[in-house]
Formats: sequence, C-alpha cells, structure tokens
Amino acid sequence: MTLSPAQLARHVDHTLLSPTATADDVAALAAEAVHLGTYSICVSPAMLPVTAELDGVLVATVCGFPSGKHTASIKAAEAADSIARGADEVDMVIDLGLVKAGRFDETRAEIAAVRASVPAPKVLKVIIESAALTDDEIVAACRAAEAAGADFVKTSTGYHPAGGASVHAVELMAATVGGRLGVKASGGIRDWDTAVAMLDAGATRLGLSGTAAVLAGGTAEGY
Repeated sequence: MTLSPAQLARHVDHTLLSPTATADDVAALAAEAVHLGTYSICVSPAMLPVTAELDGVLVATVCGFPSGKHTASIKAAEAADSIARGADEVDMVIDLGLVKAGRFDETRAEIAAVRASVPAPKVLKVIIESAALTDDEIVAACRAAEAAGADFVKTSTGYHPAGGASVHAVELMAATVGGRLGVKASGGIRDWDTAVAMLDAGATRLGLSGTAAVLAGGTAEGY
C-alpha cells in the first residue's frame, strides 16, 4: 500500500490513555491531532467532554478498560455516560474469560448491552485482545461482535502482557468480518512500516499514541 503521511493519518485514532493524563495533555493531543489530520482522538472517559478545538476530528473513548472484567451493566452505563459527554465512538473491552471458557453467547450479550448505549450513528468498537486468544477464539469473538451489532473489531488495549496487534490477527479478523465491520489494529504500532503492514493486512483504523513519530518515519514510544 502506497500512502502519504496525510493519507495514513486519516486512519488514525490519536490516543492518550495514560492514567496520569491531565486536561492540558488532552488539549495538546487535540491540537496535535488537528495539525496531523488524524481521524479522531481517543481519551479516557474521565477526560470527557473534550473542550479543545477539534476542527472536525472526532472523539473516541474506552469502556471496561483495560481489563474488561466489569459487568455488562457497568460497561453499558459507562458507555452511555461517555456518549452523553460527547464521545463519537466507544472502544469496549470484552470479558476475555467468557471467550476463554467458550461462553460466546454471553460475550455477544455484553456487547449487545453496550451497543444499546451507543446508538447509531455513534460507533462501537469491540476490543478482543487478540494476542491472548487462539485463532478459533479470535474468530468466535469477531462473530459475537458482529452478531451484537458492533461496527468494528479491535485487536488490543495495548496494556495486556500477551502483546498488541499482529499482522496475522488483523488478517484473521478481517477475513472473519469480511468487510461488514471495520478492523482496528492497536497496541505496539510504533513505526511507519508496521502501520502500513496493518493496513495491508486489512485494518481500516489504527490506534497510535506516537502518531507524529510514525508519520515522520521514525519510531514512537508508548501505545
């Protein structure tokens, strides 16, 4: 895939999910996103609403983050609160234990509960933590997300010890959803070649924290 930095930026959720982030940090993130031309910024729910000038850049947030070990009702309430405070998109973390136990109907049900709190045209992305799953579990989690009405499946939080995005996982996720859902690759994408490889594999969105360094052809730190 041949892309200009500006074209790649349009696939990026420019991300700041540090627990020590301040309002000033979010304002700086927003200004950088506008300058770089990213699709959105992604911030923690406590940092909403974003009052900085965004000039068309959307606002994403997270739900059940980073462990996913919250009840479906709590995730739904968190998502509803984020939407009420101006989020355009919500990236929810599933309960991985349900997937590991093969309880896929319950996975679908918790995603559906959050979907009900994120009505279209608001966007729901489902983080499946692909590095912690087998291929069969990745497929099952993606199918549950689609059945529950999600808009995207997403590889990773960037916080799991198993790791972040991989080309293999993105290819498998893209093949499973077949273009009916978007695919977001996130976690460990710290240079241009890796970012492009994820898009080549079928990702339609990227989660990056070191966006400026990646777009400049360098190596980023962090998410």
